[in-house]
Amino acid sequence: MTLYTIMPLENVLDGLSGEQEPSQEVWVNGVFMQVLPVAPGMGKIVRLIHCGLDDYLKPELAPGSFVMFGQPPVS
Repeated sequence: MTLYTIMPLENVLDGLSGEQEPSQEVWVNGVFMQVLPVAPGMGKIVRLIHCGLDDYLKPELAPGSFVMFGQPPVS
């Protein structure tokens, strides 16, 4: 693979050899997503894995948002 960039090589490869933060894949309100746990039952969204196209437009499902998981849905 060839990468053409004006960025210094140190910036491009920064974090490549470091350990990955532990993440979980969870279902929240019908959306399958990858989250970084920050507290028991709470996580920060990393990416959406399986969802409808409209879900990408919802600001509450944007990467970096916090969600509650591991609880029964509220009806």
